[in-house]
Amino acid sequence: MPADEVFADILRKKNAHVILAANKAEGKAADAGVLEGFSLGLGEPIRLSAEHGEGLGDLYDILMPLADEFEERAAADAPETDVDVEDEDEDAPRVPTRAKPLQIAVVGRPNAGKSTLINKILGEDRLLTGPEAGITRDAISVQMDWVSHDASVPVRIFDTAGMRKRAKVQEKLEKLSVSDGLRAVKFAEVVVVLLDVEIPFEQQDLRIADLAEREGRAVVVAVNKWDVEDEKQAKLKELKEQFERLLPQLRGAPLITVSAKTGRGLDRLQEAILKAHDVWNRRVTTAQLNRWLLGMTEAHPPPAPQGRRIKMRYMTQVKTRPPGFVVMCSHPDLLPASYARYLVNGLRLDFDMPGTPIRLHFRSQADKNPYKNKTKSTPSRLRKHLGKGRADEK
Repeated sequence: MPADEVFADILRKKNAHVILAANKAEGKAADAGVLEGFSLGLGEPIRLSAEHGEGLGDLYDILMPLADEFEERAAADAPETDVDVEDEDEDAPRVPTRAKPLQIAVVGRPNAGKSTLINKILGEDRLLTGPEAGITRDAISVQMDWVSHDASVPVRIFDTAGMRKRAKVQEKLEKLSVSDGLRAVKFAEVVVVLLDVEIPFEQQDLRIADLAEREGRAVVVAVNKWDVEDEKQAKLKELKEQFERLLPQLRGAPLITVSAKTGRGLDRLQEAILKAHDVWNRRVTTAQLNRWLLGMTEAHPPPAPQGRRIKMRYMTQVKTRPPGFVVMCSHPDLLPASYARYLVNGLRLDFDMPGTPIRLHFRSQADKNPYKNKTKSTPSRLRKHLGKGRADEK
């Protein structure tokens, strides 16, 4: 057909590997049509019958060496998703580089505008978008440089498939898409939870945000489609109240209003992501922590459950990304969860760590007394030396 000739002319100029296949070629009646394929100038056509499975072996033989070549090339160029964000030197904050850029995952319910938002950040239509929900099927990554305070920060942004409630996910393809999105969250450093301003903080939004917090990722909540909202001030007040009430585990996390369509709020979103990553990497010295712990316990002493007084001995930070702390104390198993929340909220406020997950563990310091659980009787050799009466008195 004339259209075949047009496509063949384009492919001869643009592509190094072109395979010409003549389908519906079962029987001798199709011989004339197969021979016409030579006129396209793309080599000898492979005779196929997709309905009956004829000629597939010949197609596989041609594709196999090309597949090996492309697999090696893709492995070299593919984004590194399984990046271990734990560095060997825990005292040093991780500085994003081109080899290991700052990894950002954009997650949310279907049709929240994730692909449109990333296209706007990139400044080009790189990702497929549309009014229908569920267009994105895979976690697609794009890499770029963000300019912040006269410095360039390499970032890799992952666009993920929309996550519906588990009961509604029936198709195998959608299950794989959601699984791919969850994997992107696991290997991200900052997770942007994108909400729809018309239906914010749905049950699924809360589950996604809680998942990111449990995975220990820095979280930024962005509310999209802000351009269609009429009562902006009243809506913003309502959103902040809902955020504080429904997601107390993310208290202090940034809430940014954006419009993926117009680009409004993208600069504030970028600033919030970079700050969240900085807080996620923050380290506090042991001296500062112990002075702070002393002040916190003096202001509000630990309770004494079952009449046992809990003593806070010392505190140190054992890891970053997210910040993790250990408090050595007596009777850690009796310490109520409310006091742990009191300390976590104090850490967020006093050391400027809003929104980031904080891991706080309580441990009992091992008793170094070598005579613990020993009998109180005086050794026989000592009794002989001191005399029986002196030994009994001891």
